[in-house]
Amino acid sequence: MKKIELEIVALSHSITQTHSYAVVLGEMNGLRRLPIVIGGFEAQAIAVALEHMQPSRPLTHDLMKNFMNAFGVELQEIIISDLQEGIFYSKLVCFTENDTVEIDSRTSDALALAVRFGCPIYTYEHILENAGILMEDSAGKKPKGEAVGIEETGSGKDDLSKMNLEELQTLLNDVLEHEDYIRAISIRDEINKRK
Repeated sequence: MKKIELEIVALSHSITQTHSYAVVLGEMNGLRRLPIVIGGFEAQAIAVALEHMQPSRPLTHDLMKNFMNAFGVELQEIIISDLQEGIFYSKLVCFTENDTVEIDSRTSDALALAVRFGCPIYTYEHILENAGILMEDSAGKKPKGEAVGIEETGSGKDDLSKMNLEELQTLLNDVLEHEDYIRAISIRDEINKRK
């Protein structure tokens, strides 16, 4: 089967499920999007890597990367290989000097590792056909090099606009202390917008 390369184009709170997030993967140089609902911890792990944040202690996915590096295992690619009853299945394709091995993985964990290793993300046509969304492009062109969007929906975003810089900085320090990295990104963006 021909593999189709994807990239992460957005990470946001899930509209459909409480306490969940959605990561949106986009077809490289294409108009199809693949939304995947993931848990909060995995969303934070992806956000931390996307934003190049350095937590005070390694997160689980950082530990896994360090472990793999220590033993000479390279993550070559991830493949979102199957979709059954609304659940995505993925494989980590790992390479050593002696062997290539495919390891079963939750898709959210595979994505968190892919961001850390900078490896490509692939899926197959039948998965994009069944779960993908075709995006309309107003100019009739395919989007190129979209920036990753990390969105916070709901009242939290409105509250930030009402705070002054000192209050925002205090809130940023507090959420970083509690390792709420997705909220920290929103606060940091609001601070940067005002500078």
